[in-house]
Amino acid sequence: MRPTLATVSLLALALAACKPASYTAPQGAAAAAETKPAATAAKTDAASADDNLNAVLWMQRSEEYRASAETIYRAAADKLDVALKEKNWDALVPEERDNAGKTADLKPAVIMDIDETVLDNSPYQARLVAGGKEYDEVTWDQWVAEKKAKPVPGVVDFAKAAQARGVTILYLSNRAVHLKDATLANLKAVGMPVASEDVFLGLGTFVKDCEQNGSEKNCRRRLAGQNYRVLMQFGDQLGDFVQILANTPADRTKLLDQYHDWFGERWWMLPNPSYGGWEPALFNNAWDQPRAARREAKRQALDLRN
Repeated sequence: MRPTLATVSLLALALAACKPASYTAPQGAAAAAETKPAATAAKTDAASADDNLNAVLWMQRSEEYRASAETIYRAAADKLDVALKEKNWDALVPEERDNAGKTADLKPAVIMDIDETVLDNSPYQARLVAGGKEYDEVTWDQWVAEKKAKPVPGVVDFAKAAQARGVTILYLSNRAVHLKDATLANLKAVGMPVASEDVFLGLGTFVKDCEQNGSEKNCRRRLAGQNYRVLMQFGDQLGDFVQILANTPADRTKLLDQYHDWFGERWWMLPNPSYGGWEPALFNNAWDQPRAARREAKRQALDLRN
């Protein structure tokens, strides 16, 4: 889930290990680096460190990430037939279902977030790490316009299995509606089914008689439920499944405890260590703080067991 119009950056810098100079610079530059005073070298290393380095590398280079994503999508595919047969099966919480008890004859669908759920935007994250930058809407829009995102491992096979069973894929994303054309083109290019333009429910989608709060998705889930029997939901953030009223660690834990049994049956969470609502929850959602202050709040949240 990538925030856009109603949210600010979900990416912050923090300490991480840097490669030795000999691996990242020509020999001359490496030799010069070795002669720098220790204090200067330490300052340079700290400035270039980024807490997303390992996260992005894990998503791009580790086989563990691929195995995790494929495991989730294969397990979900195995549940499709059960979900289709049980007419009372519903992946929407009761508060977001306006037509409860009247869904048996609706067309079946699954709701999928896009970013880091269907499309892999780690190259964009990598650019931010390499350039020492944070997320902003201008560079994000430019990345989306490139239409170069690849599919998350396992998602295309799942989508084809769902499509073969007559299940519509709905893309409920916090990509803004002005990014619809580029997004749908990217989805089609990687082999994802796009039944029509109406399957894209981006940020800014109008929903009658529902007050939308920032990037929360509850209104758009209600809209999907008016026309479809929602069998499953897929996302990489807790807010992809249920409305988060207070983005605090305690309230997030309470929500997960409340809907714990839904995961692995109706809800499917994809791994995404690079950004998400969990991060600002650790510094009171105050993105206006300097990076150093946000970083220190996250360090203070570490569990040292002492």
